[in-house]
Amino acid sequence: MANSVDHSVDDTVCRCVAAITQVSVSGRVSITGGAFPDCPAQAPFGRPRYVPDQPIRPGVTILSRTATDTAPEPPTPRIRTDLPFDVIHEDVRIPLPDGTTLFARVWRPATDEPVPVLLEYLPHRLSDRTAARDHQRHPYYAGHGYASVRVDVRGYGNSEGLPGEALGEQELADGVEVVNWLAGRPWSTGGVGMFGIGRGGLACLRIAALAPEPLKAVVTVCAPDGHEDNDRHRTGGSVLAADLHARSAALLAAASLPPDPEFVGDRWKDIWAERLEAVEPPVHTWLSHRGGGSVREDHAAIEAGVLAVGGWHDPYRDTVLRLVAALPDDRVRGIVGPWSHQYPDRCRPPGPGIGFLQETLRWWDHWLKDRDSGVMREPKLRAWISDSHPPATVYAELPGRWVGEPSWPSPHLTPTSYELQGAPVLVRSPQQTGVDAGRYVPLGGDADLPPDQRDEDAKSACFEFVVPAGGLTVLGLPRVRLRVTSPVPRGQAIARLCDVAPDGSSTLVTRGVLNFTARHGCSVNVPMVPGMTEDVTFELTGIGHVFPAGHRIRLAVSSAYWPWIWPQPGSERGFTLDPAGSALELPVRSEDPETAPPSAFAGPEQSEPLGVVRPVALDEEERPERLVVRDVAAGEWTLEAVAGGGGVRVHPDGLEYAEDGRDTYAVREDDPLSARARSEWSVRLHRAERGWEARVSSRSEVSCTAREFVTFDEVVCRDGDEVVFHRTWERKVPRVSG
Repeated sequence: MANSVDHSVDDTVCRCVAAITQVSVSGRVSITGGAFPDCPAQAPFGRPRYVPDQPIRPGVTILSRTATDTAPEPPTPRIRTDLPFDVIHEDVRIPLPDGTTLFARVWRPATDEPVPVLLEYLPHRLSDRTAARDHQRHPYYAGHGYASVRVDVRGYGNSEGLPGEALGEQELADGVEVVNWLAGRPWSTGGVGMFGIGRGGLACLRIAALAPEPLKAVVTVCAPDGHEDNDRHRTGGSVLAADLHARSAALLAAASLPPDPEFVGDRWKDIWAERLEAVEPPVHTWLSHRGGGSVREDHAAIEAGVLAVGGWHDPYRDTVLRLVAALPDDRVRGIVGPWSHQYPDRCRPPGPGIGFLQETLRWWDHWLKDRDSGVMREPKLRAWISDSHPPATVYAELPGRWVGEPSWPSPHLTPTSYELQGAPVLVRSPQQTGVDAGRYVPLGGDADLPPDQRDEDAKSACFEFVVPAGGLTVLGLPRVRLRVTSPVPRGQAIARLCDVAPDGSSTLVTRGVLNFTARHGCSVNVPMVPGMTEDVTFELTGIGHVFPAGHRIRLAVSSAYWPWIWPQPGSERGFTLDPAGSALELPVRSEDPETAPPSAFAGPEQSEPLGVVRPVALDEEERPERLVVRDVAAGEWTLEAVAGGGGVRVHPDGLEYAEDGRDTYAVREDDPLSARARSEWSVRLHRAERGWEARVSSRSEVSCTAREFVTFDEVVCRDGDEVVFHRTWERKVPRVSG
């Protein structure tokens, strides 16, 4: 039986959050304002900082999950020094039809025989920012008989040209040219594969949809596919607050960095100056339109073999499920593990990791060397199903097992409906509901995952179901149907599925969002009729999870989820949820005794590390990764999250690369239009032997009115101590629906 509870603003805002978060180690902090030193313009709100030597000021509660509360270290990959081939590498320039050249690094096996080519195509500077990660995999592939190539896209890193729209027509056309150029090299067999993670994984799919003849296979990891319900800028029709402006600030900084004179010589200043005149913050474009750029409609155009890989703790894991459902059996395989937004061989939490590089070699061998590697005899989908586990913000490894599904949707799944029970309930959540959501794109940090959900549950309408005696295994996309009545034209519903243990702890399993104006599809905008009751249906993101006997399944429904999504105007009034006609539908998996488990993955391994060292940190004191501040007198909540890697990385060639990023979100408990978000990035490049130093600081801020998003962006660039470029942008973007 389900039990409904009405938790509106009035009886929840005074609950003690400290019950499920941890006070910072010293218990002494202060709140200070101010922007980065290189960004002189005033911010609309101060940035809370971790200052251990100051007392807490009256009326402010500091709650944080600090970087010192860590999980046990996960296993590390095996380092391979005995690769079948010796490896040589060279830096080359790839010419484009308009005369622009792209910077590329090529690792090849030491052989006179031509070999297939693998391509990773990204804006993230290959000579510094991703150099260490690149060195874990590209030499590995080369040592196994492939030419592996990493390319900086136009306008980034050491490539020429001007930065353009992310994965716009120019970037994709350049990618096709790169594929064709690589196929024509004398050391190439003519067959090309592409791989990438995140934006790089989406580039694989979009270029594959253009079907260049040499492209035979792709491996896409933790990548969005542009699906309207869950792309990089929106979820469920709602504009993302978490990650959208932060990604914009990071890309603005990356696009504003100069090329490295070590690779382009004295031209670096001229290239930099041209680049800076063209730079634009992408947040304006992202806020201006819904949908667009989806490869979902182009699935039929993909002729290459697709290995789709994702993690249950990555926001884009549904891409894997959509691809294995859409593409024919002889062209696609999918793997979904317990991972965050990381390559699965890197052993970042949560694990266990797998021998991802060995698994992809099987894929490349099949599609590019015409070898029977056995990879196409694997199940169409291999998925990790987690056993129940207590809530935590980081796990070294999760308990569970691998299962194989012969097709998708799987014949082992039965959609099972659980009807909600009880009287109509007012869902009116305080606007800070969502501070315990965790990081939108978790990377394996100590504070990335959602903590105990009991406080979030207390701000939601909750419905519970008893787990049957044999337990319940869920695999796939849960769905909710809600009968709602809204007093205003716009609003949103957030549904969280939680595993509640006998001790009352609540572990977040998955969640979903619906912007009410997108209830008929994210490509249309249909306001609610105030006072009219409607049935709305939406999916939660995919999951594999076992609810054990003795636990309870909890569906928690809220009307706010900041800072994941921008609150709708009027949403402080909430909506009425009628359990009659409302239901939770779970994809329940049954075991088939005749189905053999999938073959075991090999253990993680990589090539020898590059040798990048981190001698110093940016701050003398450790900082909390996520710091929650409650100003009791003002009724305001502020969340600060560390966004950048932090610290200084010294490369073997003497380059020093330093970056730091911070995201700040603030909202008042009773006012959705008080929400505001800010992201700051600072990057420094330094070569002591050349006497060369370049620094870039960027900032992106977004606030809202009922009709508009209000943006402020700034970038400051320095050559040594001299400011060579400083630009600000202030714009208002109509809120079409989000």
